[in-house]
Amino acid sequence: MRSTHAITIHRPEELDESLRRAWHRAMDESPDYANPFLAPEFAIGVGRHRRGAQVAVLHENGEAVGFLPHERGPLGVGRAIGLGLSDCQALVHRPGVTWDTRELLRACGLSVFEFDHLVEEQKPFGPYVTGTFASPVLDLKPGEGSYAEWLRATYPGQAKTTLKKERRLGRDVGEVRFVYDERDPRMLRTLMRWKSAQYRRTGRMDRFSKPWIVDLVDHLFQVREEHFTGVLSVVYAGDRPVAAHFGPRSRSVLAAWFTAYDPEFGYYSPGLLMHLRLVDAAGRDGVTLMDWGRGEKEYKDWLKTRELRVAEGFAVRPHPVAAAHRLWRRPVRGLRNTVLAHPRLREPADRLLKTVGTLRTSGLTHSGEAGARAR
Repeated sequence: MRSTHAITIHRPEELDESLRRAWHRAMDESPDYANPFLAPEFAIGVGRHRRGAQVAVLHENGEAVGFLPHERGPLGVGRAIGLGLSDCQALVHRPGVTWDTRELLRACGLSVFEFDHLVEEQKPFGPYVTGTFASPVLDLKPGEGSYAEWLRATYPGQAKTTLKKERRLGRDVGEVRFVYDERDPRMLRTLMRWKSAQYRRTGRMDRFSKPWIVDLVDHLFQVREEHFTGVLSVVYAGDRPVAAHFGPRSRSVLAAWFTAYDPEFGYYSPGLLMHLRLVDAAGRDGVTLMDWGRGEKEYKDWLKTRELRVAEGFAVRPHPVAAAHRLWRRPVRGLRNTVLAHPRLREPADRLLKTVGTLRTSGLTHSGEAGARAR
């Protein structure tokens, strides 16, 4: 059934307290929208650094009942806010609210709206979905047991190996300790430096070479709100940090976002140690769901308890720009998804990227390294 709303458009930072409160209420009323990437605080953070950031607010009988954060580019080309960084996208709304997608795009001044991690529940966007993908999650029971107990019961072989490496790290380097909510900004810089090196080493685009992403992560690290908190976690061996993770959490969901480690300690599987410690601490802090994000990784298969489905696609209304954008972007996505979906293609592609990364990093001088690291 067609549903007509009054729709207003706002810059994220211009949302007043009543609108932010209504947005939080919509998050609280449905588990589909509990993800921190769907919080107004994330949209506000992106809006500080992206001029095209906007929020469409749907109103019924004078009440705000739905929120679509997005970015508007030249010629009305739109995308989910933080596309490429956000692991969860949606029009966040009160239960029972629906909408006409073309009417929504027209109100936003968009000819096309691109998404790649859309919550599956978003039925009005259904006709525009070009593919759905698994997004592994881990259900937590706050306060019940420890990560070691859970691991031993679920994967006894891997548990024995992982815990043995942790004990050896303690003997070789120093006592292993974990800080769930590290507030030292120097550790955030260390994480970004490690992650930049990992991106270059594996031949992938270095996100932290983009100043706006560095500034966004710096900003989100400072946010301490009920529906959004930037959580930095660090594994130390003695006084040395060996692995770190930064991700946002809402009241109930912690999103795995950026994880990296010091390659000097690679033998001890510090990234896995980080995730296991994080699972334990997050559960004790009231988190009920760890969202690992779309994408296939061995550790995700190991840790997940189930999978959500997320969608990608292009919502469009009749417009020449929409047709051109779809023709340009869809084949690129299709090729990438084909490679990622087939191990026989994915593994050679990974090897090629790592070879490129090795050649790239081996050619850097010391000064070049300094210039390339995250700010």
